[in-house]
Amino acid sequence: MTVTRRTQLVKLGWMASILALSILGARRLASTMPNTLPPALTVPPLTTHTATVLFIHGLGDTGDGWRPVADMFQADPGLSHVKWVLPHSPSIKVTANMGLEMPSWFDITSFGFDCEEDETGMLRSAHAINQLISAEIDSGVPPERIVVGGFSQGAAMSLLTGLSSERKVAGIVALSGWVPLRHKLKAMASRHATSLPIFWGHGTHDPLVKFEFALDSIEFLKNRVGIPTTTLSAPDAAGLKGICFNTYSTGHSTTEKELDDLKGWLKKVIPSRE
Repeated sequence: MTVTRRTQLVKLGWMASILALSILGARRLASTMPNTLPPALTVPPLTTHTATVLFIHGLGDTGDGWRPVADMFQADPGLSHVKWVLPHSPSIKVTANMGLEMPSWFDITSFGFDCEEDETGMLRSAHAINQLISAEIDSGVPPERIVVGGFSQGAAMSLLTGLSSERKVAGIVALSGWVPLRHKLKAMASRHATSLPIFWGHGTHDPLVKFEFALDSIEFLKNRVGIPTTTLSAPDAAGLKGICFNTYSTGHSTTEKELDDLKGWLKKVIPSRE
C-alpha cells in the first residue's frame, strides 16, 4: 500500500473522530432526509463483471472517501471482477453535531447510542439502498453475488438493510459499526438472516463507536436473532455463514490488517468465476 493510500485510509476514521469532539446534549431534530439519493460513485471492474460490492460511507463522509479502497481491492487479481457502488448520503442536520448540516444517512442525537433513534431516517435510507441493490439485480447481477457493507454509520445501515432485505445477498460487511433498531430488528429480519456471511471488524480503542457497543451488538445478533458465529479460517462461503468478528488495535478507523482480512473474506464470498 502506498503512503498516499494509507493517508487516505486514515482520513476515513479521522473525520468521524473529530465529530465526536462536538457532542452536545442538543434537542433531537426531526429527520429531513430527501427521498432520493445523489447519484452514486461507480468504480467499474477491471475484468468481466460478475459481482458487486455496495459500500456505504460513514457520517460526514461521501462515497469518494472509499474510492481508494475500491481501487486497492480491484488491483488484486482475485477481486478484479468486482464492481464497486459507493453511494453518497444526503446532507441533513445532525443533532449530535450541534445541528449542523452534513452528509448523514440518519440523524444521531448522541454518540452514546442509548437514546431514541431516527427510525424514519434509517428506514428511508434502507429503502434507498435496497433500490441500489435492485438496480444491480436488474443489470444482471444475482443477489447472491452482491455484498452490502459500510463503515460506522454506514455499517449500521448495511446491517439493517442486509438483514431485513427479502433478497438474500452474498454477505454483509460492518466496519466499526453497531446494530440499529434493536427493538424491532428481530421482527424485521428476513428468513435468510441467520445464514448470511457477516464480516465484522472493530477497533478495540474506538472512542466513538465504543468496542463494548460492538460486543453488545454481536451478542444481540447471536442470542436474539439466532445468527451463529464463524471465523476467517473457514474455507469457503458455506463455512463463513454467520458472524465473523475480528478485532484490531486501532480507534475509529480501518487498518491495513483489517482490509487484508476483508479482502480474503470477499474472495471466498464472491470468488472470481473466470
